[in-house]
This record gives sequence, structure tokens and C-alpha cells, in this order.
Amino acid sequence: MSAASCLLTEDQFLCSICLDVFTDPVTIPCGHNFCKACITQHWNVNVPCQCPNCKKLFNTRPELQVNTFISEMAAQFRQSAQQKTSSSEQQESKPGEVPCDVCTGTKLKALKSCLVCLASYCETHLEPHLTMSGLKRHQLIDPVENLEDRMCTKHDKPLELFCKTDQMCVCMLCTVLDHKNHDVVPLEEEYEGKKVELGKTEAEIQQMIKKRRVKIQEIKHSVELSEEDADREIADGVQVFTALKESVERSQAELIDTIKEKQRKTEKQAEGFIKELEQEISELKKRSTEVVQLSHTEDHLHLLQSFTTLKTPPATKNWTGVRVSPPSHEGTVVRAVNQLEEMLSKHMKKLLIQAKLKRVQQSAVDVTLDPDTAHPELILSDDGKQVKHGDVKKNLPNNPERFNYYARVLAKQSFSSGRFYFEVQVEGKTNWDLGVARESINRKGSITVSPQNGFWTIRLRNENHFALADPAVRLSLKSQPQKVGVFVDYEEGLVSFYDVDAAALIYSFTGCCFTEKLYPYFSPRLNYGGKNSAPLIISPVNHTE
Repeated sequence: MSAASCLLTEDQFLCSICLDVFTDPVTIPCGHNFCKACITQHWNVNVPCQCPNCKKLFNTRPELQVNTFISEMAAQFRQSAQQKTSSSEQQESKPGEVPCDVCTGTKLKALKSCLVCLASYCETHLEPHLTMSGLKRHQLIDPVENLEDRMCTKHDKPLELFCKTDQMCVCMLCTVLDHKNHDVVPLEEEYEGKKVELGKTEAEIQQMIKKRRVKIQEIKHSVELSEEDADREIADGVQVFTALKESVERSQAELIDTIKEKQRKTEKQAEGFIKELEQEISELKKRSTEVVQLSHTEDHLHLLQSFTTLKTPPATKNWTGVRVSPPSHEGTVVRAVNQLEEMLSKHMKKLLIQAKLKRVQQSAVDVTLDPDTAHPELILSDDGKQVKHGDVKKNLPNNPERFNYYARVLAKQSFSSGRFYFEVQVEGKTNWDLGVARESINRKGSITVSPQNGFWTIRLRNENHFALADPAVRLSLKSQPQKVGVFVDYEEGLVSFYDVDAAALIYSFTGCCFTEKLYPYFSPRLNYGGKNSAPLIISPVNHTE
């Protein structure tokens, strides 16, 4: 039979209706063969009954019976074709791949390993495990090498249990002898638990990667801001030094080199941080890949043996407090100009202050007054840009934010990083306070205005100006400012006040340590019978030409 079947061709087992190998073949009275389902459907559609091949008509529909001989031949042909196809698709095992333990001669690539037989099988030799009822109960996994490592070295039994007490894989005899009364569970149960933990580890690693990518963007943005500041500083320096004679050019070049060196140091620092972060990301990605691969394995032992190593993310640096702060160039041009000594005229100094003011004006912000903080005697404009003293105390709720003793008010806006600048018109006033205050200042009762109490301000009292430091500093100004500019560099700890019209620096608080939100602070002071009735006006910033 086997020899004869080798002479048969595929065409001899094809149904002429579906053109596929016979399924439940039947023979009709004229002797032609068809799939039972095919001829039945054909006759259901075409009446009267007729043979599709020879066109012979039948008066009554013939009774159809499966031709068992042809059915068996077709089945053998189909199986033979599948085996040939399967054999042609099987591959010889390559280096690094697990070979079949049963193959003799050429070792084919194993498709599965059996944890019961402790052997690996190619597709052909795996068939008994897929068809025989006794072998179907064996546990198959993706092919692995060194199956003998899955045997207990002490008892020569399969490692099929996990001792939670000692955190190790054990055999059945171990539970009776060495691990008696220990907490022992099947490998599958511990495998599922560890797989869940690996999932959590993977999520944690991905979150760490995300944070480091955000930190990289933050550092890059800081470098960009630093570069913009450096460009502005260079431009301002050039503007000052180009007004000098040729003998000053050397000082000009030194100023530019100083600024660029600060920028290079900032960029070098940022590059170092980015390199560290990218290295950590690379290591985290590598660990992530290992964790994902391990979490998807069906090899219980391999997962449990590798779990301790991979369950914890690799050691990394805490980047929470790492920042690249733009270098401060405050005073750089001043020092350079002072080095010119006799060559520096009063005109050049004025150009320098103008350049400073122009630079800080780039940090202008929109500020409006907060009525919830205003003393009840203050009158605020509808647009929140003006405030004056109104003599009459309004009946307002004494909420925690409101000043209740002195005529003071804060802005709605707060700042906890970076730089900001705003301008206030003080023209026509005889008394006023201006500056910034931290969020936690005491707003009830009599409070001394000073940096120690959270205020950084200057004051006008009857034509005399003071910086309210510890102690207060009387300021010598050549003219009465009509418009005051307030500039804050949070990270640098700097608060500066400018006479906008004269382009002159009034006073700077330096070396401040800011840890809270800062609010612009205003006090128009009392009316004094109309002598101080003019309002404080928050003005739009017109950049100095």
C-alpha cells in the first residue's frame, strides 16, 4: 500500500468541484467521485440532478454514501504531504540554539523542552507528547539547555516546588527532609507572584526613564536660556565698548571671553549631566529589556533564579535637586568698565546702566493687584493697575490674606523661580513703599518691613529715599524717580530697583536666600490731607532704546 501510494499524484485526490483533496468522498452512479458536501450543495442549487463531470442526468437524487477506500487513501495522501512539508520546514540547530536530544546524526532545532522527561525535542520527536495521552500531561516549555540543572542535586528529583522560607527551589523529598515545616508552594504559584513583582519593577524603571528624559529636556532648556542671556550680555558689552577708542578694544575682548567662558562652563556642566542621564537611561533600558524578557518566560526555574538580580532597578543618581542655572553676569560689564579707569567717562557709565536696564526689562511680567490682600482703606482701580489711599475704611471680610493695619496690598501673581521685572509710576507722590514680599509674611498688626521679616523694599518719606535693609540705608539720589523698575533674580538672590527715566540703579539687595513664593508689594501710604493722593500705577514696560 505504501509503495503504491508513492505512485499516486495529487490530481487523483482532488474534488473537481472544490479543487481540494477529498473530504468525505462519495461515488455517484456514473462512477465519478466528489466531496459529499460539494455534490450535495451542487444538487441543491442545480435541478435536476446531473453529474458535474459527464453531465449524466438522474431521475431521482442518488443516495450518497462515503467511499471509505478513497477516503482512507486521501487521508494518507494528506498526511504524507504534511509530513514532507513539515520535514522541509524543520531547521538544523545552529550555534546558540537548543538541539533535539533524540535526533541521531544531524541535530534539528528543538521546538520544546519537557520538564518531566528532561529532554528537548524537534517537531518530529515532539509528536508523541502532543498525541499520546500519557505524555500530554507532561509540562512543555520553550527549549532550554542544561535540563539537568532542574534536578535536585541532593535527591536527584525534579525541582518542582519553591521554599518561601529559604527562598529556593526544592524537590518533593526536600520538603520531607531538609525543608520540613517550611512554607513550600508549587513553582507555578511562586512564578505568578514573582511575575507580578517584575511587572511592578518594569513600571518603576519606565517611570525612572521618563523622569530622566524630562530632566534632560530641563537641562537643555536651561542651556538655551543661558545662551540667550550670554548673547544679550555680549551685545550689551559690545554696545558699551564700541563707544570707546581703539585702546579699549582689548578690554572689550576680555569681557566677551569672560562671558563666553561662563557659558562654556555651563554647557560643559550640562553636557556632563546629560551624559550621566543618558548612561543611566541606557542601563535602565537594558535592565528593562531583561525584566520584560524574564517576565514573559515560561521557565519557572529560570525566572525564580534570576528574580533576585533583576527585581530591583540598577543604582542611579538622585537627580531631583540637580539643575543647570544660567551663570550670572551681574557686574561683569561694571568690573570691565572700572578697569578702564581714566578712559571711562560719565557718559560711558550711563550707557552701561542703560544696557543693564534694557537687559532686565526683557524679564517684564504682567502684574495686577489682588483685592483680597488690600487694606480696607485702599482703593483699587477696576483693571487692578492702580492703588491709592481712600481715608474711609470699607467693610471687608478680614480674611487671612488681607493686611489690616498698614495700607498695603500684594499682586495676584507670584514667582518661585527665574527672573521677573515690573515698573510702577510714583509721580506726584510724597510717600510710598515698593518691592517684593514672601508668601508667609505676617499681614496682621504692626510689622517692621525688613528682609528678616520677608520684605525687600525701598521707601520714599518726604523726599528722602531709604532701602529697608537691616538696618535701613539712606539713599543719595541725584533726582526724584518718577517711575521705578523692580527686578528680581530668584536663583541669584537679587532684588534691584531702577530709576527708569534716568536709567540709573537705585539700590540692590544681594545674597538673598529665597525659599518661598515672592509677590510684588505696594504701599501708597496715607493720603495726608491730599498731599499724597496720587495713586501708585503699574505701568506697561517700554523697553529702553
